[in-house]
Amino acid sequence: MNRTCLLALVIFAAAAFVTPSFVTTAHAQDMAKTAPKPAPGASEAVLEQWNEIGRKLIAMAEDFPEDKYDYKAAPTAGTFSQRLIHAAHANQFFINAVLGQKMPAMDDPKREQFKSKADVVAFVKKSFADGVAAIKAKGDKGMSDLVVDPFSNEQTRINDFAYGFVEHSGEIYGQLTVYYRTAGMVPPESRPKK
Repeated sequence: MNRTCLLALVIFAAAAFVTPSFVTTAHAQDMAKTAPKPAPGASEAVLEQWNEIGRKLIAMAEDFPEDKYDYKAAPTAGTFSQRLIHAAHANQFFINAVLGQKMPAMDDPKREQFKSKADVVAFVKKSFADGVAAIKAKGDKGMSDLVVDPFSNEQTRINDFAYGFVEHSGEIYGQLTVYYRTAGMVPPESRPKK
């Protein structure tokens, strides 16, 4: 390797190491000029997560073609509509526990109860809206209140209980992305933003 190539390589390497630290330092200095955004309250933090996964499932429920609502990604899997019904029904366990109401039946409602796609969409929307109302009714202080988890029969804090249902809905969301892909479709969240 000649001296010119070696010198160019050294200069390139030095620039590669110095530039990122300079950019990071400059960005950090800019951030120091503005006050940090305060942390959300306990109920606001739960609501952000609850609303985000609710938005994603509702978007899928509204987007998936009605003639494919009884589509199965695999012969042993439930249908697209059954997975949505399951997610919405599961939310009722959270809502009812938080509001001190009787638990719903353990079995999901039957698909036949929902005559159309619109009925399923309404059920999903209502479950997330009712969850929002329950979380708001508790407020920040109420997020530390204890409820009994009907699945484990142990006490848990409402905010921890809520995150469990957010995770459950996220798992359903992941399953439904497979339904989209195996049906030859692209899920709403994976489409290019307009």
